[in-house]
Amino acid sequence: MRAAVLHEYDEKLSKSELVIYQDVPDPEIEGPMDVIVRIGGAGVCRTDLHVIEGIWRQNSDVQLPYILGHENAGWVEEVGAGVTTFKPGDPVICHPLVTSGHCLACRRGNDMHAEESAFPGINADGGYAQYLKTGVRSLISLPQSLAPKDVAPYTDAGLTAYRASKKAAQHLLPGQYVVVIGVGGLGHIGVQVLRALCAAKIIAVDVSQESLELAGKCGADELVLAAGDQVEKVLALTGGWGAEAVIDYVGEGSAIKEGLEMTRNDGAYYIVGYGGKLEIPTIDMITSEKRIIGNLVGTYPELVELMALADQGKVELATAEYRLSDANRALLDLHHGKIHGRAVLVPE
Repeated sequence: MRAAVLHEYDEKLSKSELVIYQDVPDPEIEGPMDVIVRIGGAGVCRTDLHVIEGIWRQNSDVQLPYILGHENAGWVEEVGAGVTTFKPGDPVICHPLVTSGHCLACRRGNDMHAEESAFPGINADGGYAQYLKTGVRSLISLPQSLAPKDVAPYTDAGLTAYRASKKAAQHLLPGQYVVVIGVGGLGHIGVQVLRALCAAKIIAVDVSQESLELAGKCGADELVLAAGDQVEKVLALTGGWGAEAVIDYVGEGSAIKEGLEMTRNDGAYYIVGYGGKLEIPTIDMITSEKRIIGNLVGTYPELVELMALADQGKVELATAEYRLSDANRALLDLHHGKIHGRAVLVPE
């Protein structure tokens, strides 16, 4: 099969060829619960850029070269002897974690913290390829209304945004405020989920006017251009108090400090983006009673819930489609801020 393969790290993302499009062996069924998926779409995520930069090299046991791509959807191609719930040709979306289901975390539905797992595209071969090996526990059937190439980024970007927005929506009341920092690939999904799950007023903050316009179409009530005075603008919109919830999809640079400043006392600051460092005096934590909450990719049931929203038309992805052979162009376009929404690789 053909695949886009990472052979070496590039800490500055300075090369024109970040991955190599080449022939590799087809994945094979090894266990009774294995499934081979013919890829219909593989999302291009900023995490892929972080992997290429080498940021993940201390957090995974992967050995180069290997295949990127952790946001995958397609059609079942082949199943192991123990698989009875799916058959070749079934359209599916893949939860990003592959687990046995035997540990306590898995049995509680919290596969992200499984004692043993594989994360295709992060610590195992992923979906920047014609075929992907995964496990049957990771598969979710797609309704007729959803095509694999249109929903692939939901498996990480959409699912992560859904998890953070769902957490916030559970405590947000009508008349309260939620700030979404960064309304691009993840944030525009987060805005739609908030709109679907709660009645709080949504304030979108971004450095890009194009991304803000997208957020407005997705249901944001207020659009704030991050031009240096974004904290003051958010405070003005919230009567000087700040928002009851702030969801930060940037997680680096000045966004962390500003996000905390935008958060009302007794409010919650949700960290989704990463790359920066969180520093706050303990006295400020005590006096403000602000909550700081990390967010990993969501659970299998949450991906089912997100697919239900997509099937109902309440959440839609803004996508830019690239051929798999154009993986480098997609990655570089993402790096240079040319993609407002999500890029998806489609095998030829």
